[in-house]
Amino acid sequence: MSLRDFLERFRPAGTPGTSATGVPADRTVERAAELEPTLARLADVQRDATRIRAAADEAAQALRQNAEREAARLVLAAREQAPEVRRQTAEPLLRAARREADALRAAGDRRASEVRVQAGERMPDLVERAVAEALRLARGTGEAP
Repeated sequence: MSLRDFLERFRPAGTPGTSATGVPADRTVERAAELEPTLARLADVQRDATRIRAAADEAAQALRQNAEREAARLVLAAREQAPEVRRQTAEPLLRAARREADALRAAGDRRASEVRVQAGERMPDLVERAVAEALRLARGTGEAP
């Protein structure tokens, strides 16, 4: 649109009162003619935007599906590795428990050996007392020998 056409929009159609010549300008037609190319370009832009949104939706859906597949793969791999990870985690604890059990067993064996030695030392005296008590009961006396 030229500057002259633009300025023509502000010129009155005529002087007030009856006019012998001149027809008032049709502002609606002029505005439509001015805006039509811009609105047509806007319609093209809206179609492009709709197309871009649809493509973005498809790309997002594809990304979600890929992410779901990857997550499922990771979960499956983790489940497959879980027994080995548990075994590796428990191994140091089991070693420590075995060492503790071995130490307890050794301490128990030492104590049992001490008890056997004590029993061996005390046995002759206890046998002598038992025999004396049996003889006392056999004689029928209530006194100790």
